[in-house]
Amino acid sequence: MGAYSNDRPYRGKRLVDLLLLAVVALPALAIGAVCAAAVGLTSPGGVFFKQERVGMGGRPFLVWKFRSMVAGDNPIFPDASRITTVGKVLRRLSLDELPQLINVALGDMSVVGPRPTLAYQVERYDDHQRRRLAVRPGLTGLAQVNGRNSLSWDDRIDFDVTYVETQSVTEDLRIVAKTFSTLLSGEGVEGHPTDDPLAAPDSGTED
Repeated sequence: MGAYSNDRPYRGKRLVDLLLLAVVALPALAIGAVCAAAVGLTSPGGVFFKQERVGMGGRPFLVWKFRSMVAGDNPIFPDASRITTVGKVLRRLSLDELPQLINVALGDMSVVGPRPTLAYQVERYDDHQRRRLAVRPGLTGLAQVNGRNSLSWDDRIDFDVTYVETQSVTEDLRIVAKTFSTLLSGEGVEGHPTDDPLAAPDSGTED
């Protein structure tokens, strides 16, 4: 995947992640249990979905999600008919991403950072865009509170690189606070332009 920037997470970022994780652990477990039951009781198949994504330094890892589509092979950008009724609610509130707290606990992800992308997308990055790999991918990030899926991939990655350049404890807490209002408003939840050169799917599938 080529060389990447010498930028790195700010000192103490991992401690901030663990403190935030401790704060949300109990409510996340309670909400997660409800989500898991809803997925398991309304659609045949496993409750969780795991997929390889690219993390800090270009290292691959398995990202966790609640399954929001019918079981089986699904396109990366699915037809709406493939998304279950419960899955639509989970996606609308981004609760399908809740199991990624496991990834944060494991150290694969951070609470705040660029969203993890697929290997074929990373292979299309230029040197500037590859700077987003200098930090752990996040549950939420600067792009997610500034348009989310409605952004082009170029714009989304520009926000990610800006985050790498400006990251701090204060910035992380600001993004976390703004994430809640973004989730409640549903701003940018629809999107993923499939004609974008960076986003155009390869031959991969998603469950």
